[in-house]
Amino acid sequence: MRRRLGSVRARATLGTTLVVAVALLAAGTAVLLSLWTNLSGQAGTRAERTAREVAAELAAGQPYRELSLDDDDRPVQVVTEDGTLVAVSEHLERISGTGTDTVRPATAPAAAGGDGDGDDDSVGASALEPGEIAEDPSYSDGSATVDGDSADYRFAAVEVETEDRGTLTVYAGAPLSTERTAVRTALTVMLTGFPLLLAVVAGVTWLMTRRALRPVEGIRREMAAITASADLARRVPEPDTHDEVARLARTTNETLAALEAAVERQRRFVADASHELRSPIASLRTQLEVGAAHPELLDVPGAVEDTVRLQSLAADLLLLARLDAGERPVDSRVDLAALAREEAAGRVRVTVDAEPAEVSGSPGQLRRVLANLLDNAQRHAREAVTVTVRREGGRAVVAVADDGEGVPEADRERVFERFVRLDAARSRDDGGAGLGLAIARDVAVRHGGALTVRGTPGGGALFELRLPTVRPLQ
Repeated sequence: MRRRLGSVRARATLGTTLVVAVALLAAGTAVLLSLWTNLSGQAGTRAERTAREVAAELAAGQPYRELSLDDDDRPVQVVTEDGTLVAVSEHLERISGTGTDTVRPATAPAAAGGDGDGDDDSVGASALEPGEIAEDPSYSDGSATVDGDSADYRFAAVEVETEDRGTLTVYAGAPLSTERTAVRTALTVMLTGFPLLLAVVAGVTWLMTRRALRPVEGIRREMAAITASADLARRVPEPDTHDEVARLARTTNETLAALEAAVERQRRFVADASHELRSPIASLRTQLEVGAAHPELLDVPGAVEDTVRLQSLAADLLLLARLDAGERPVDSRVDLAALAREEAAGRVRVTVDAEPAEVSGSPGQLRRVLANLLDNAQRHAREAVTVTVRREGGRAVVAVADDGEGVPEADRERVFERFVRLDAARSRDDGGAGLGLAIARDVAVRHGGALTVRGTPGGGALFELRLPTVRPLQ
């Protein structure tokens, strides 16, 4: 059972069908009750009309034997105030529900009734005037047998005040057979139609759900194929709609594109790292092999230089690996102005103009960013490098400007890619491995900031590091 209801389509169909079934049951019950109430009310109106007709004859002084009691379809009883039956329909054989179950008058034959000319000493005081008929009847349900036919009736009781016979109560009934037949017919129609309607609802829901979920199944199959083939260049089909499924497909394709870019970036990173590591390792090995064979030819300064370069490259690669793994920066307060002055100290042709600006982050990583920006600026400056630290709203801005040739506008995003060198003049020995600016931007992003480059009025390059500030300690 659980496996049969394991699909969204089955659960949606079952849920919709149950909801409609409950709604139909409630509506059907309400309709039947309303129908019965209205039809029963109509029967009561007919019974009241008959009772008032007889009451009008009694109020006019009509004798019991001359009352209009010959309607076989509507049994009538006339009862005195003390409960004595004085007149009754001719063919009435049995009755219940009126409070007077007898069917024969105490003083006269059935059809004739009493003579109506005697005084009734048991008549008590009444609120009605002689000849007046009560406005509000009372109703009850019961049964009666008329001329051998038994049926259920709706009875109406109407009081009438007479001059010589006191207060009389006229009970008149109207049959409920027509009303019950109508209710049974409506119930039969509902019992026949409701299952058909539920079957239609279930079928339509099943088909509509299958149609709505068909694109989802297509997305699932394509994702399974992508997983099996490891081909991230493939994309899931996007339905030509504007609903949630279409948005799901678009988001899935965007995720696949981002994943493909990340995997491709990782592949390039591994390939470039292997290439960058190969040169210093090969050079160092060559020098060591030559030194082992000919000690007098060992280039110790060159070996040390290659070792330092290899160490620096390994440190950069490890830092990038930690950043790619999502390493969160240490939550410390760092004054960028003090950090800029410390990094500029000992460097030639570097001037600093800084105001206090505290940020939250890793002092080591932020120091690395400033060092990389200064190294890059000094590498391309003709004469001078300027470092400025200022506050702009809720951001701290560190600007590093040089008076070199600047960065072409077309390459201002490319310079932040890993292992990128813009021109041949930046040799592998002089220009580094092309990781400094990539590391600087990654660190800035991890700290909730940004690193951009633009031109200076003099034609040089201006790198701006923007980081959110923190409130100074009181």
